[in-house]
Amino acid sequence: MINAGVAALRTLESWGVTHIYGIPGGTINNLMYALHAERERIRYIHVRHEEVGALAAVADTKLTGHIGVAFGSAGPGATHLYQGAYDAMADKVPALFIVGQNPQALMNQDFFQEFDETPMFKDPGVYARTVTTAASLPHVLDEAIRRAFAMHGPAIVTIPNDLAGQAIPADGYYSSAANFARPVLAAGKPEQVEEALVLLSKAKKPLLYVGQGTIGAAEEVMRFAQQFQVPVITTALGKEIIPYEFESLLGSAARVASKPANEALKETDLMLFIGSNYPFAEEMFKPDVKFIQVDSNPQMLGKRHRTDVAILGDAKQTLQQFLALGTPASPSAWYAANVDNVRNWHEYNDDMMNRTTGELRFEPAFKAINEIAENDAIFSIDVGDVTQNAVRLLKVNGKQPWITSGLFATMGVGLPGAIAAKLDYPGRQVFNLTGDGAAAMVMQDLSTQVTYMLPVINVVFSNQALGFIEDEQEDDGQEWFGISLPRTDFAKVAEAQGMMGITVRTIDDVKPAFDRAVDLTRAGKPVLIDIKMTNERPIPVEKLALDPAENDAQTIAAFKKRYYAEKLVPLSQFMHNHHVN
Repeated sequence: MINAGVAALRTLESWGVTHIYGIPGGTINNLMYALHAERERIRYIHVRHEEVGALAAVADTKLTGHIGVAFGSAGPGATHLYQGAYDAMADKVPALFIVGQNPQALMNQDFFQEFDETPMFKDPGVYARTVTTAASLPHVLDEAIRRAFAMHGPAIVTIPNDLAGQAIPADGYYSSAANFARPVLAAGKPEQVEEALVLLSKAKKPLLYVGQGTIGAAEEVMRFAQQFQVPVITTALGKEIIPYEFESLLGSAARVASKPANEALKETDLMLFIGSNYPFAEEMFKPDVKFIQVDSNPQMLGKRHRTDVAILGDAKQTLQQFLALGTPASPSAWYAANVDNVRNWHEYNDDMMNRTTGELRFEPAFKAINEIAENDAIFSIDVGDVTQNAVRLLKVNGKQPWITSGLFATMGVGLPGAIAAKLDYPGRQVFNLTGDGAAAMVMQDLSTQVTYMLPVINVVFSNQALGFIEDEQEDDGQEWFGISLPRTDFAKVAEAQGMMGITVRTIDDVKPAFDRAVDLTRAGKPVLIDIKMTNERPIPVEKLALDPAENDAQTIAAFKKRYYAEKLVPLSQFMHNHHVN
């Protein structure tokens, strides 16, 4: 015989689970006792808030491909997991959430903290069940994980507390982990690739737009761009795929975005859209543009734009097929204009990062991060202005994972993501980059980093405002309201939890602070750097006022003055230089 809770954990272990996040409670106690018994095989990470554990579990899957797991007790423990479940649902990430429940004899009697949890989780969950017998507990968890992977989303299993404490036959359960296989599609149909190549050959201003489906296909994307003279846009979530220095990488589009990408989207006459579910397509893509889509999920084909050629296939293999079947294009003036535009945009950002006078903005801190970042560093990025600034300023090299909350955009995701990253890859450098609004939501879990000796470099960009929303209110012509934040000494918050805190107030303070952070993390200690910066708005690349054909001289001058953009040149000028109509 074997304890059902122990059997359940061994099922998780067979799926590669090495740690599990949660907070104990009366309705999850028997699983806790099993965790104690299995402590040599699976590590219990005691977070300060179940939401942090849930978001960390989602990050585990994003970073490793193994299922991330978090648990909570009945009632409030369950509802605190809810945010992680929806975050996983939105980003289509497999994850497992285990929910405690009162013993079966007390269920459906309105007992303390007791309610029917399964219906609540059926909306975000691809699988949501309550275990009914001790013997079936391991099997239900095994089923939940298989469903999570197969259906690309979170699975939720509710366990009445008494069941996890019962004995079951030791040979009465098994795991299907060894049988698990991910389906791999071949390349798209050659005749469809040929059809797409004909459209591509006729295009004057083509763009290649890639998302997370092209992870692992960076070489093919760059070869495609150069062979067919097509500039590249990535989604924000796909930032890690292509090295920052690639000549025709335009960045990402919309607001969390880069100038070259937004300008090129206004001009393009053909888009090759690969491995993406870009949520702003209806807003950003021209309705009359020729559209070729490649995706491994038939549900995505034709979802975001009227599509001329829809290719079901693996992104990497389909790109290889394009390269094999297509004839190299002649040097393109359109491509050259975009390369010049990228270079000009990089020069602007470098100038901002290299500023040595004036009040402290966010850019010098990003310069320091780029300088200390190791070749395989992992970046966990929070939601808000910090996402926008990280997309523009982090000079990732194609080997540095970059995670955030994508479609759901959950504030507070940076810290849990960094906890997961350091647990998954203890030998790699990990950054948590966050604004002060998001940091205030989860700052209690800095102590989790301290407790488990997770040497993360936490950077808080403090401008005493919810800057991203502040800018929206400005664009809507409204007075600022409800967006101010109190001045918080995050360095002292960190120190109160046993972590070194460093406050940065001037440009001269920046480099010593980050050098100190490197020393501390190499010594195995987490650190928090609180950047006390101005509340100046980052340049709104979605509302550029640089082109004389679109704006009067006074508007352009005011825009350049406010955003230090004297050297920024509109794409139209580079197109003119290269004789592009």
